[in-house]
Amino acid sequence: MSELLKSIDARTRLAGTNKLEILLFSLGVDNRTGRRETFGINVFKVREVMRTPAITAAPEMPSSVEGMVSLRGVLVPVVDLAKYAGMNCDTPREIMIVTEYNGHTQGFLVEAVDTILRLDWSMMRVPPDMLSGNLGGLVTAVTELEGNRLVMMLDVEKVLSETSRYDDDFLFKDIEQQFQQDATVFFADDSSVARKQIIRALDAMGVRHFGAVNGRVAWEELKKVAAHADSSGKRVRDLVQIVLTDVEMPEMDGYILTRMIKSDPRFDGVRVVMHSSLSGMSNQQLGQSVGVDEYVPKFEPQRLCETLARLIRGSKSPAAA
Repeated sequence: MSELLKSIDARTRLAGTNKLEILLFSLGVDNRTGRRETFGINVFKVREVMRTPAITAAPEMPSSVEGMVSLRGVLVPVVDLAKYAGMNCDTPREIMIVTEYNGHTQGFLVEAVDTILRLDWSMMRVPPDMLSGNLGGLVTAVTELEGNRLVMMLDVEKVLSETSRYDDDFLFKDIEQQFQQDATVFFADDSSVARKQIIRALDAMGVRHFGAVNGRVAWEELKKVAAHADSSGKRVRDLVQIVLTDVEMPEMDGYILTRMIKSDPRFDGVRVVMHSSLSGMSNQQLGQSVGVDEYVPKFEPQRLCETLARLIRGSKSPAAA
């Protein structure tokens, strides 16, 4: 399994090409359907794959959190994904995918890992509501492989949020309203949990907003804004001041969306803020290479709002001052 992931670091060059590589895995046969489904997770978020070590039960954990394991002296929560998704699986889940994103490390119990598959984001589709509902909202995108094999992308933001209590009110309590500015923020994110947090943060700021579920839909909506601005004799930046975009999205990722915006003169003056759980330095540098103005990690609503407020006021970032 270590051999399977030995070259993950070299794969960061895929970002910005609208391509991704996903690690395929299974959770076991669901007794409700008799099927063994295939899931995927972006390799950028995978630190290692291992046999599950001894798990220590911990009090007051969500039911899908089996407990904690010690990895090189660090306690890491372990989530049973089959339980989280509401699946009824008798198959032992003795493999653990160790993930690292948004500055947090967690283990996911799975039945088996398969292979690493390279895809174009344009091959990924928004899942049907029925599929997403049947799996507790665990899936954020789907794609079909040869042989009618369906692969479902894991919504890791949702798992992290609901197993780490990231929706606590204290995260939003110090957000200041921006009454002095008439501003609109447009956001794009495929995670329902991330969209809810963004909306809650922008509502707390008192800032107008609208959004889309992926980069392709976002670009179509932004072109409509540009057409409306042109027909009414306005600039796009008079209607939308900031675009807030995720990185990983089906059909078109955030890097390509940013490049489209920044290469189109109609969007001159519109700031782009990248908002992602892929918060490593390499991802930030790739964002800068396509013209991103700011980079804010997910699940930090106060930091997000401080960044947006500063951009709304038209001030420069401290690093650029």
